[in-house]
Amino acid sequence: MQIGIVIYDEAEVLDFAGPYEVFATAARLCGTKPWSVSLISERKTVRARGSFPVQSHFTLDNHPPLDVLLVSGGVHTWAMNNTVLLDSLRRAARSAQWITSVCTGAFILAQAGLLTHQNVTTHWEDIDELGTRFPDLSIKENVRWVEDGNRITSAGISAGIDMSLHLVEKLHSRDLALNTAKQMDYFWES
Repeated sequence: MQIGIVIYDEAEVLDFAGPYEVFATAARLCGTKPWSVSLISERKTVRARGSFPVQSHFTLDNHPPLDVLLVSGGVHTWAMNNTVLLDSLRRAARSAQWITSVCTGAFILAQAGLLTHQNVTTHWEDIDELGTRFPDLSIKENVRWVEDGNRITSAGISAGIDMSLHLVEKLHSRDLALNTAKQMDYFWES
């Protein structure tokens, strides 16, 4: 199973690093390596928030088929207008069992046409804007994540860790999700 986390310039660091740590830790604890997790971006290196340089495993052009597509949040306005990124997300979504986002990654999924009429959430600060830009979405407030069919969106930043633990539970088991949270010394709001 392939889990791909899409990042871009000005992506929020914890939006991708938190889920990455969850999936990598869970795979290590599992012992049988139920999945591989990778970072994917348009260019091999991006500058995340705070000018944090990040080198991806794959580019949008050369990543393997994904079973889980996760789009991180951050300063999303540029990403929403990047046709290369949006087209790549649409292609990746064709094989994905799960299409997910953290924080303002929901804007990017919606712009790509991958969230339509779903129940969704995003960072509390961006709830109104998401509803204004995409009025067909049903926005949920004061929740850590929302699952609707094979779409899962999370609230802001640290909520991506909670959503990722939820995905570990769905992809493998509740025991693995609980053990992962314990190993990470993280209080999981499940």
